[in-house]
Amino acid sequence: MSDDPNRPGGTDDGHFDATHAGRNQEEDRWTQGPEVPPAKSASQMSGAPGDDAETLRERQRLAQMEMMDHWIGGVLKEQRRSRRWKLFFRLMMLAIVLVTLFSTFYSLFWDSPGAAALEQRHLGIVEVNGVIASDSPANAERVIEGLNRAWEAESAAAVVLHINSPGGSPVQSQRIYAEIMRLREQGDKPIIAVIEDIGASGAYYIAAAADEIVASPVSLVGSIGVIYAGFGFEEAIVKIGVERRVMTAGENKAFLDPFQPLDEDAEQFWQGVLSQTHRQFIDDVRAGRGERLSNSPDIFSGLVWSGEQSLELGLIDQLGSLEQLSRDQVGDTHWVDYTPSLDPLDRLTRRFTQVVAEVLGVNAPSSPLRY
Repeated sequence: MSDDPNRPGGTDDGHFDATHAGRNQEEDRWTQGPEVPPAKSASQMSGAPGDDAETLRERQRLAQMEMMDHWIGGVLKEQRRSRRWKLFFRLMMLAIVLVTLFSTFYSLFWDSPGAAALEQRHLGIVEVNGVIASDSPANAERVIEGLNRAWEAESAAAVVLHINSPGGSPVQSQRIYAEIMRLREQGDKPIIAVIEDIGASGAYYIAAAADEIVASPVSLVGSIGVIYAGFGFEEAIVKIGVERRVMTAGENKAFLDPFQPLDEDAEQFWQGVLSQTHRQFIDDVRAGRGERLSNSPDIFSGLVWSGEQSLELGLIDQLGSLEQLSRDQVGDTHWVDYTPSLDPLDRLTRRFTQVVAEVLGVNAPSSPLRY
């Protein structure tokens, strides 16, 4: 019997339960490194034949200290690993902040044309790139600001709308169109639209306000029409056994609900909205292009044309490129981009807000109509 049976690690027969200690060590998730082999622990703690009680107690104490060292070493190793990961993520966040700040200051102070470039005769470029929408880079506010910058630049021989867009919001397109027509009426310098890969729908709506339109022979031009697209899920919702609950004030408030059938009266009403919007589109294109348009009825059918076909139909004025236009206007390939720079912080915040809104299902509704 042990002198002190209540002592931790002791047993009634004075021997340490090596198997039990080995199992506890193996189940401890903080234990790292190689485990002490059970046979070795048992040999150390049981001692050799003829060992007195004091020697046995010393052997047991040493074995417990070895196990404790393993456990403490595992904990320290895990803490070091955790600190390394925390340091890594902090450095990553610091790098993102520094890059964002550098991009912001660069766009504000260094990413603008120098005085020498502004004094030289040049083309004033305004980019219309991508979908035209209030929450995209090609929004009316940004494009209009660029137009006025280029218009007011004394050394800008012409204002050039550099278009590469499939269209978008009717409202945003009309705002830009109206501003171009206002500047055009002042007559101080020409406003020229240069279409790259595509200038369709709302993008062509904008281009029609320019004094002249230039496009590549293989550019896609036109698509003068209005579209609304949706789905009808009224039969699907019945098949899966889901009950649709919609409460409105106004009998037609939910007439575009995809889970309800679109009756004949609602369809005729919505078609009237599309037709009226299309008529506004046609009138504005005619006002911008005038007698240069041909009398082909297909021009306003929503078809899209190549650059060569567009020239024959009067949708554009000449085939060419931005470089060729620059040589014709200023004698050299020299232009300055007056499109306001995108604020990296604003862009990051806007994108984050958009993602959160989509996840939560509270994204702001946009117009269902598209040019």
